[in-house]
Amino acid sequence: MRPDEQPPAPSQPWRAASVFTMTAVGMLCRGFLYGLSTTEVHGLDRFLELLDERENVEGRERGLITVSNHVSVLDDPLIWGILPLRYIMNVDNMRWGLGSYDLCFQNKALSTFFTLGQVLPTQRTAHSQYGGLFQPTITQAIRLLSRGPFIRADDPPRKPDLSPSSPDLSDPFSAGHLVFSTNGRDTFPAPAAYLNRRHSWVHIFPEGMIHQKEDKTMRYFKWGVSRLILESDPMPDIVPMWVEGPEEIMHETRTFPRFLPRPFKSVSITFGEKLDGERAFGDLRQRWKKMRARAERVDGRLDAGVLNDTLKYSDEAVALRRECTMRVRAAVLDVRRTRGFADEDPKGGLAETYALEGSRREGRKEDGSFTRDT
Repeated sequence: MRPDEQPPAPSQPWRAASVFTMTAVGMLCRGFLYGLSTTEVHGLDRFLELLDERENVEGRERGLITVSNHVSVLDDPLIWGILPLRYIMNVDNMRWGLGSYDLCFQNKALSTFFTLGQVLPTQRTAHSQYGGLFQPTITQAIRLLSRGPFIRADDPPRKPDLSPSSPDLSDPFSAGHLVFSTNGRDTFPAPAAYLNRRHSWVHIFPEGMIHQKEDKTMRYFKWGVSRLILESDPMPDIVPMWVEGPEEIMHETRTFPRFLPRPFKSVSITFGEKLDGERAFGDLRQRWKKMRARAERVDGRLDAGVLNDTLKYSDEAVALRRECTMRVRAAVLDVRRTRGFADEDPKGGLAETYALEGSRREGRKEDGSFTRDT
């Protein structure tokens, strides 16, 4: 393969292992939802129509973002058990998620499992100096949503470090494909290097942590979702969702055996309408493109998902991300409203509001909610 040629797909053994992992987990989740729970789904037919339109990778014209509230440690993968099996088995058309590095990638076995399950290692600022809005994993997510290719002639595939001290997570069945690092020491397969991943589907929980509260309100949204919307090319399709019930299956107050999900609970998953992206975010993307063009006149062409300091920290960039994130949150609230919930306090989307929770990062908060990092 030439250094500037994008590989079509991972090796066949790797793909087979990924299909097995995704299918096995999907069947377990589907069995739990429909065999041991009372589950209702709203808007699934139109969402499946969207997935059907995306089935042919060559025919895809844009990526897909699904975004929802986050109520339990089991939300992902449990909520995808509502998909018929043929969708779960098609890994080229299944979701990519973001999983906590310090929980999901603690060792080789866990890392392999979650990587095969299409989860990207995400550093959390509360646990790592490498976390935050501009970490390499967000770059990978942006590239997954875009068309690519993302291999440059001066950045050829390299064989990763396979020494015993390395936490390398590259495809064990092929030695020379592209990898990326979250901290300069580890290595993970770079999913956006493959043609079969272009215009992929990425699911995100912008609350960034589990939030369980009796009135079913949400925390403020973090700005990572704004990067996916503003920087992916072209603009992805965006589907807001609302999830209820998994918090009863794995409530933060559960006792021994804490690791076991509780059966016989009610679960509700609602897919909203696909947003009119141009109407919802077109003005913000135009402003972003103008900012990026100005930055590139100074610093030269920037690769997809790569930003200079102006695009990271300027007042204009910060304002764009804040406005984009608030609009995404409003779209999820619209879906929440269809479930009969009263409108929340308008201040609910502001980070400053959550000073009311108290100083503890996790556990029971002063406002009666429960939170946990995921």
